[in-house]
Amino acid sequence: MSQYFEVHPDNPQPRLLKQAAQILESGGVCAVPTDSSYALVCHLDDKAAADTLRRLRGVDDKHHLTLLCRDLSELASYARVDNKQYRLLKHGTPGPYTFILDATKEVPRRLSHPSRRTIGLRVPDHRVTQDLLALFGHPLLATTLIPPGEAEPMNDPHEIRARFQKLLQAVVDAGACPMQPTTVVDLTEDPPVVTRQGRGDPARLGLSMPAD
Repeated sequence: MSQYFEVHPDNPQPRLLKQAAQILESGGVCAVPTDSSYALVCHLDDKAAADTLRRLRGVDDKHHLTLLCRDLSELASYARVDNKQYRLLKHGTPGPYTFILDATKEVPRRLSHPSRRTIGLRVPDHRVTQDLLALFGHPLLATTLIPPGEAEPMNDPHEIRARFQKLLQAVVDAGACPMQPTTVVDLTEDPPVVTRQGRGDPARLGLSMPAD
């Protein structure tokens, strides 16, 4: 049975987020709010938790998982970024964008794309997620909470609890989120390519919409 933490979206209670951080530290998988939709998160270095994350999402090792980072200084530890890429990242962080970048050796090989050695990274613009990341102390491994076989992400924490309470260790309820995934931008391509149009506007990054 998952623990359920109801927190204020703009002023979350540290005591509750500390409990959620402890669950993640001990290998739990949690549902948390972001600026795009709810996401599944777990400890970056916990293989069993990462395997659970993929199973709940219904994806294999070719699906890019994402590192949720507090800011660009954290992001730089896990991805190789040149000056041009960094300038674009500054325009899109924090915000509802996931950036595909070349992974550094800090990223376990099992978490990066098996053939490309790339990783998804993002800095969410959500107070609750930011405070949780601050308490946790390092990035979280994440994926959009889209149930297997479905196309839309989940944004109702009560529905998430009812559906996944036997599979998740915790749900952090900060109210409803937008029901759009992030916009995904592949920065390993030159010029960068928008591979999924989501909540983030590519124009903010000086990019055009993906072709149909």
